[in-house]
Amino acid sequence: MQSEFFNLYSHGFARVAVAVPQCKVADPRFNAEQTIALATQAAAEGAVLVSFPELGLSSYSCEDLFQQRALLDACQSALQSVLDASVTLDAALIVGMPLKVEHQLYNCAVVVAGGRILGVVPKSYLPNYSEFYEARQFSSADCAVTRHISLLGQEVGFGSHLLFEIANIPDFRFHIEICEDVWVPIPPSSFAALAGATVLVNLSASNIVVGKSTYRHQLVSQQSARCLAAYLYSSAGNGESTTDLAWDGQALIYENGELQAESARFSDSAHVIYADIDLERLSRERFHQTTFGQSVRRHADEVRKFEVVRFELAYPAQGELPLKRRVQRFPYVPSNIAQRDERCSEVYNIQVQALVQRLSSSNIKKVVIGVSGGLDSTHALLVCAKAMDKLGLPRTDILAYTMPGFATSDRTLLQARQLMEQVGCTASEIDIRPSCEQMLKDLDHPYSRGEAVYDITFENVQAGERTNHLFRLANHHNAIVIGTGDLSELALGWCTYGVGDHMSHYNVNASVPKTLITHLVRWVAESTALSLKHPEVLMHILETEISPELVPGASSGAPGQRTQDFIGPYELQDFNLYYILRYGFTPAKVAFLSHYAWNDKTAGHWPDGLHGARNDYTLAQIKANLKIFLFRFFKTSQFKRSCVPNAPKVGSGGSLSPRGDWRAPSDSEATVWLDGLDQIPD
Repeated sequence: MQSEFFNLYSHGFARVAVAVPQCKVADPRFNAEQTIALATQAAAEGAVLVSFPELGLSSYSCEDLFQQRALLDACQSALQSVLDASVTLDAALIVGMPLKVEHQLYNCAVVVAGGRILGVVPKSYLPNYSEFYEARQFSSADCAVTRHISLLGQEVGFGSHLLFEIANIPDFRFHIEICEDVWVPIPPSSFAALAGATVLVNLSASNIVVGKSTYRHQLVSQQSARCLAAYLYSSAGNGESTTDLAWDGQALIYENGELQAESARFSDSAHVIYADIDLERLSRERFHQTTFGQSVRRHADEVRKFEVVRFELAYPAQGELPLKRRVQRFPYVPSNIAQRDERCSEVYNIQVQALVQRLSSSNIKKVVIGVSGGLDSTHALLVCAKAMDKLGLPRTDILAYTMPGFATSDRTLLQARQLMEQVGCTASEIDIRPSCEQMLKDLDHPYSRGEAVYDITFENVQAGERTNHLFRLANHHNAIVIGTGDLSELALGWCTYGVGDHMSHYNVNASVPKTLITHLVRWVAESTALSLKHPEVLMHILETEISPELVPGASSGAPGQRTQDFIGPYELQDFNLYYILRYGFTPAKVAFLSHYAWNDKTAGHWPDGLHGARNDYTLAQIKANLKIFLFRFFKTSQFKRSCVPNAPKVGSGGSLSPRGDWRAPSDSEATVWLDGLDQIPD
């Protein structure tokens, strides 16, 4: 079981490959040898699908040589060689060749596996402009009058209506189009995706001119995103004729708009690129995006034209097969610095715009906020400051209160004071200890009799007293209370129901996870977003241990509680949240992904984590913290999420608002998720 856990095929992935062989013009024997060598290499790497360039067995640039029977016969002999070699390969191969059918010549893709020809797909759109003259030699797919042909002694399907399904790999159905087919307004692959194809394959030759590489990226990225599919794209490389054209051998693999692999261009040698495609993710996206199903219904006539060819492969399902795909440690935070800054700017401005609208629509000019000197309230205050600037109101209309209690450390109190001064808000300080002592006395709590009992009542009296003050202060000043609690806390139920970080009039942080808030605060410190005179106070806050500060520590300078000791590292729990909330993955798959994310030895490029972050986690640690997450998320904390204040959604990673992304019963069980932990090795 342990070895199978570390096999990518056990978790809804499949390895695919795009090969760019060296070729010789009009030399099918040489081209077949190159094809077989690369196919063998790809199959040995665990790939179950290997795609080759358009007309790869003949070469694309044969021009009128395609009219010569000698070349066409040699291509069939080359195909026989590929067919014979496929008997020992546990992969489906897609090769390009010219093929004469019913007195017409077609530019075809031939699917081969296990010594069988599974089908032949002719090109639908033939370019006949600029440097292209394909209509001179070939007929388009819709010219075909037969749906079955005899090829190398096998009766096989023929036509652009064919889909191919690897029946023993869940969700692996692929479609083939050829070069120009994807450059038209409605590519054939669009309808194929609606018919269930999750992997779209393009056999292309595609000569290179200035700017074309960038456009290929845009084209393939958008098609894979629109179709919620993987897209494999090849182009011809070294050896094609340069009589009038040049070739760069660019190969691409995209998944749902995201680049997974790209070849080196202008390579002097043959090469193969690989990607581990998350088929489960693609399927999940399709049933999550219900308009995909509506599109199927709207184009039902086109969808019904497809015919599915099913076959099985002896793919490497046993033993370990490590994932080659890079998994982001921080799925809410881009690893690329420029993209990270862009993400922070966009999230910050979403939060600011939302608050500006709320204040404008309610005709309220003042806000009340509690400032603890910790991470979340710091960022919420920074959002308030920018909102006031945009509204043309003085920052003194931000009524900020720091409210030290029994466990407030000297460090956070000083940071709260410094932060409020830097922002330029109206800063006030209220000692909540007297009112808390009175309530504890009213409750006849042991603490009121001098006993050091720091139970949940002791903690929540402080959280409730702070919130009570804030709401009454808002009443008194005709203001609204700005919430500071974040997405991670809501997911884990790490907030006091009805008070504390749970409740406010409007919460600007509710869909921002802790790992992202870290970078938002750092971005404000390093950018000109607020132009603080002494932004180093923000850096000090980032270095502060995360704590609710509700239980006294050994000294006034250190917290008595460390949040991550109770609920696990936020960096792991945010990872768990993303894949469970966004994709609904099983615990085993989440742990599998987490293992690769946190044990990537080339991970030096990842962004810094939270204070106290680790460089790696063992699988046992991943499993233990995932158990904490599953129990808290599914069993104990939904009732808190069912009644949260209004808050703006900031990212596609999801929110937990009952009016938005997440609607769940408050009394469901966590059993099926906790049982899923048994699939994870100890």
